Order: sequence, then structure tokens, then C-alpha cells
Amino acid sequence: MSVPEEIFRQINKITADLIGLSLCDDQNFPSLCDHRNGICEVGIGECGNISYALKNVSYHDIYREMERTRAYNVRMIDGALIHMMYRFSDNQVRAHRLSFFPSPDLEEFQNNPDVYLEDEIYAEVVMRNIVPFPFRFDYDCSEEKFKEIDHPKSHLTLGQYQNCRIPVSAPVTPYYFIEFILKNFYNTAYLKYCDKITPFAYHFERSITNREMSMIYIEVP
Repeated sequence: MSVPEEIFRQINKITADLIGLSLCDDQNFPSLCDHRNGICEVGIGECGNISYALKNVSYHDIYREMERTRAYNVRMIDGALIHMMYRFSDNQVRAHRLSFFPSPDLEEFQNNPDVYLEDEIYAEVVMRNIVPFPFRFDYDCSEEKFKEIDHPKSHLTLGQYQNCRIPVSAPVTPYYFIEFILKNFYNTAYLKYCDKITPFAYHFERSITNREMSMIYIEVP
């Protein structure tokens, strides 16, 4: 099995698992597309363009545009949007963008907590001190983008801050991305359902440099 096929298989199965556990209420199953320039892309086809999310507009507008165009793999039942895109050439990952966009308006949940407290997925959301913020794991190995320390090949961006690029040890697979989301943002549901999410041991090669390892960074399996 090729690397793009492995990543496609992971996203496809994880999406099915989230549906089966009723953790999402809408989804776009992944597509696997070969382009004429030798590039292979795993995404969600025509819905996969999230360039709007990188523009200097309000987060509320970004979220609503992504929701309107269905630019997500899955929409969690609290409204959070999850988007995954990978690009390959010569059977090697060249870039990815893995994004988490929580609903910017949680008042419905926080003003009526008794309605949701018995549903595991809402246990964290109903707390009034929760501040929804987006994050994404980006990877790009091109010489045009990579700049040691300032722009690591693999990095985590928090809250849409333009220069927030926390080094990550390697590209992130779909399984570890979804596990990261569930464990940290839906922990009550994760503890109940983690053994029902299909595990995948496949991982990418390390991309972090020694200088980047001298900083605070994130280690992935």
C-alpha cells in the first residue's frame, strides 16, 4: 500500500468511527486525487479549499464560511469543524494542513448546561470559562517555506496567530491528530470511547532539526 493510500485509509476509517460513535453530525469522506504534475492529494475534493481561513477576517466569519461551504471532514456535534489535507509526491509527504475550528458561539451549551451534561461530548463545553480557539498542525518541506526555528517544516499554530509556529518533531498522521483532539478537548468522551477508535501505528519520519529541539517543541510518535 502506498503512503497516500495509507493516509486515505486512516481518514476514511476514523471518519466512520466518529459517525458510529455519534461524535459528529455531518461529514465529507476523503478523496484521493492524482494530479498531472506528479502530486497526489488526500483531501475532500472541491470542498477542501480553506484559504479563506488564512485571511485577516474575524474568526466568526472564517467559521461561518467554512460551515457554509462544508469545508471540513467532520463537524462534531458541538459544532467544531475538523479539516485534513495531505499532499504527496514520489510516495513521500510534502505538505499537510490539519485544522480544528471550534464553534465561536458556545452560549447555547453554557446557558443550558442541564440539557447537555448527560452527553459525554459536552462535558467540557458547558463550562463557562471555556474560550474556543482554533489550531492547526502544518507541514511543508519546500525550500521556499522552511526556515529553521522561524518556520519549522512541521509546526503547530494556535489561535490564528501569524507567527505562532511551535516546532513539531514530524508530520502528523490523521490518527494521532484526531487522538490529540479527542484527548484534550473531549476528554470525557475520549475516556469512554478511545478503545473504539481504530488505532493506526503508521508514522512519518522525523523532520525537526537539532536547533529546533533546543526549544520547547512537540514530540509525536
